[in-house]
Amino acid sequence: MNSHTHLTDDELVKMYANGNNEAFDSLLNRYKSKLYSYIFYTVHNEDLANDIFQETFVKVILSIQSKHYAPSGKFYAWITRIAHNMIMDQYRQKNCDTLISEDPETGQITGDVTLSDPSFEMQQVYDQSLNDVVTLYKMLPEAQSQIVFMRFYQDMSFKEIAEELGISINTALGRMRYAIINMKRIAAEKNISFEMK
Repeated sequence: MNSHTHLTDDELVKMYANGNNEAFDSLLNRYKSKLYSYIFYTVHNEDLANDIFQETFVKVILSIQSKHYAPSGKFYAWITRIAHNMIMDQYRQKNCDTLISEDPETGQITGDVTLSDPSFEMQQVYDQSLNDVVTLYKMLPEAQSQIVFMRFYQDMSFKEIAEELGISINTALGRMRYAIINMKRIAAEKNISFEMK
């Protein structure tokens, strides 16, 4: 892990995109405290902050695995924007149109939640042919298929999943990460469309 300390964020992203999972762990460790603090400061709720933090990193995983992160030297700004959009989406889902927030990159005050869909990659999982997704997740190791089922089919938060299974939130996130990787690999082998666009 320490051998990665001299690498840039973009170098770690590239390594992770090419299959080096330790590189992602280094990125997570590099920014998790700072990102969680930003989320918690914004939402003022520990449970909600935990959920948004986990969802942010699932989106980061999906985006990197799908080669949709363009190296720019601004990795933290990118993940903060994802978290910011997740926060806005959370309030939109709760029909709260009174939130006024500061954009983390530009500093501009914004309440417009129509400009981006922060759950786009997550929604793509839902939008897959149901039969294809069921086929894929049933081929996963039990620990991973359980996480996918609970998250996508029972709509449980990572905190709820962790409590239900008696594991840490980070373990739940890790299993989801490997589940996504494995589902994409199985889809490729079985010629099933599972493209995160």
